[in-house]
Amino acid sequence: MSEPEYEVVWPLAKSTYEIVSPTQRTLDLTGKTVCQLWNYCFKGDQMFSALRERLAERYPGIKFVDYDVFGTIHGPRGADVLEGGKVLQEQGCDLVIAGVGA
Repeated sequence: MSEPEYEVVWPLAKSTYEIVSPTQRTLDLTGKTVCQLWNYCFKGDQMFSALRERLAERYPGIKFVDYDVFGTIHGPRGADVLEGGKVLQEQGCDLVIAGVGA
């Protein structure tokens, strides 16, 4: 009985994403609108509550768009939630804080 013969394939697929450079960091959050995104894992509700409280003390006029406005960003539908950034623009987001607990 002869040994089976297998074809070898390359296990890596063609890249489907584009590498982009991050934008410049926002140093002053005064008067900015911060959108909160969460995957609904590991105590994000507590963390975002603490962040909102501390940031509001430090930066007058800061506004928040809560994570429940966007829904979960967990799993394969996460990108659909944001519709390629359209939803963030509609909410007037200047920056995003994303919580992805394990």
